[in-house]
Order: sequence, then C-alpha cells, then structure tokens
Amino acid sequence: MKPVKIKEVILHTVKMKLVAPFTTSFGTFEEKHICLVEAIDESGISGWGETTTSDEPYYNEETTHTAVYMLKDFLIPKIIHKTIEHPLDVHDMLTFVRRNQIAKSAIETAIWDVFAKKNNMPLSELIGGTKTEIEVGKSIGIQATPEKLVEKIGEYVDEGFRKLKVKIAPGADLDYIEAVRKEFPDIPLMADANSAYTLNDIEHLKKLDQYNLMMIEQPLAHDDIIDHATLQKEIQTPVCLDESIHSLEDARKALQLGSCRIINIKIGRVGGLGESIRIHDLCRDNGVPVWCGGMLETGIGRAHNIALTSLSNFTIPGDTAPSSHYWDEDIIQPEVTMDHGIIQVHTGSGIGFEVNREKLEQLTVEKESITTAETPHPIP
Repeated sequence: MKPVKIKEVILHTVKMKLVAPFTTSFGTFEEKHICLVEAIDESGISGWGETTTSDEPYYNEETTHTAVYMLKDFLIPKIIHKTIEHPLDVHDMLTFVRRNQIAKSAIETAIWDVFAKKNNMPLSELIGGTKTEIEVGKSIGIQATPEKLVEKIGEYVDEGFRKLKVKIAPGADLDYIEAVRKEFPDIPLMADANSAYTLNDIEHLKKLDQYNLMMIEQPLAHDDIIDHATLQKEIQTPVCLDESIHSLEDARKALQLGSCRIINIKIGRVGGLGESIRIHDLCRDNGVPVWCGGMLETGIGRAHNIALTSLSNFTIPGDTAPSSHYWDEDIIQPEVTMDHGIIQVHTGSGIGFEVNREKLEQLTVEKESITTAETPHPIP
C-alpha cells in the first residue's frame, strides 16, 4: 500500500438547515453546524471527513466549536507532515488525547479517504467490505401525537425503508408504539430512547416486549453498561447500546457483562473507521449483530457510513437514509439515493462521491488552512 503524508488540512465550517426539524429526548434540531475536514497529501489528493457534532453538548461532551479547537491545536499538528504507512495507524497516533472521539474521527476518516484514492480503491474495499449494496432504515423523531407518527411511518413504508426507528421518551412511548403496531403489525420496528429512562422504569419498559420490537436502543444512562445488563435480564426485547460504546474496550466489557444483544456503531462516536472495524470484528466473532447509526450527517459522513456498512456483520439496516431526507441540496455529487430501501455501494476510488465546491462555498461560515505542526500547546 502506498503511504500517505498530509501536507495541508483545510477546516470548512458550514451551517446547513435540515429540511424538517428532528426531535429526540435531547431536544429539537433545525440546522447543523458542521466542520468538514479536507486532508490533502503531497500528491494533491484530497480526502474528506466531518465532525458529526452540533452546537450543544447533548449527545456527548463535544460540540462543533470544541471539535474544531481540538483539531487545530492538538490532533492535526500530530499527524501533519508525518509519513503514515496505513490508515489504521492514525488511531494510535491520536491516543495521546483522551476521548474527543468525534474530532479524532473527522481527521481519521479524511485520511482513510486519501489512502483509498491514492491506492485507487473504493473505501469499502480498503476497509474489507464485501457487500455491493446495503439495506437502509429510517430514524423518526418524536412526533406530536401517535397519529402523526403512524402517518410518518406509512410514508416511509411506502418508500421501501427496511427498518423504522422511532424515538421515544417518557410520555411518548407505549401509546406511540401501540398505535404503530396496530396499523403496521409486521414491519421491522425499533425504539430509541436516548438515555431517557432509569432502572426505576423496568416494569414500564417490560410493556414494550408485547410489540415484538427489533430492539430498544440506549434506554438507560449514556455512560452505563452495568444497569443495562440488569435491564437486559429483565426484558425480552434486545437492548442495543449506542452512547455507552466509545471504544473496542467498551464493547468488549458490554458483551462480557451481557449489557446488550446488539451494538450500534457510529463512526464519530468511536473515534473513526479503524475503531469501528475493530468493534465490528469483535461483535462478529461473538455472534452479536451490528448496525450503523446516523448523526444527521452531510453526504460526506453518509458516504463513510455506506462504506462501513459494507462489512459483513452489518446485518441490520442502518440510518443512512438518502440525502433528500435531510437537505434541500447536499454537499456531495451525486447525492445519496436509494431504490426500494437499497443503496448501492460506490465502486469509485475513495468515498465514491465528489464534494460540490460551489455549494461548499455557499454554506461556509469559516475556513482555515493548517500547513504546519506548530501549536500553542505542547504535544507529548
């Protein structure tokens, strides 16, 4: 494999308005403030990543502002002008910084894209993917009424989505799920709680068992794997962990404790493609299915999700819905599309999409080029 040496990193901070508000137990999102990371190697090849952040530290401790700070002052200076023999090495190069997984992922995924392009390979092939197409699910935010949710579900069933994920919270759970199941008794359906419950709610959560859900995602605290093990023993519905899994070690411990039967892998949450692959392999070897969650990504992050989902153990449809479900116009060409719930895995080099530079300039609110390893803070 041809090595890579990054000569410049450009941080394009953009603001993009969602086509519709998206509501979870964290709150309602109407726009995304994102940093698109362009890593350029000595031969002039550009690779792209993004910070799957928002302006508020609600999903995890990171925001777009803090991610940009970490990239500029710590992470990029550690890798720029260094010869990188393999993209898996980037993870280890960045371990001197604790956590800040989304910031790490943004530069790490950009470098994976550079490697794939420099070696004239699709990113999916470079990471070991074998699928030529992936199944797609749709995540639905909390709706005003159960009737509104059923209406939304009907639209997405008609579009051909292979799995429907419904956001729930106390007061917006059992009635909503029951209404959906009454109208659609057999569709692949799951619930996502985003840490809205505690062990005091075990008896309440047991009532979800009657609805034959694929899983309930992250019902308890965002940093917990102990209480989830207790909950999983008490309910029939498989528990899926999301926010609790930040690394391979987290995944190993969760599986050992019996905290879940499914794991949602988000590239940004675990620090990049390298750690995502390791978690995938661990789960595969233990007979635990995985799927790829979404973070309201632009087409750049969406392209990385498609490549990741081409790995064999992604047996549950992910949240990689088409671009048009999120943006009036995406940042990539062509935009991500699907046909009856199927997205084709691109065979071009790298992520398989081109960044629309004109659209990028329209959306950019701040831009900075980094070409040296100089930093105001000492790096170990």
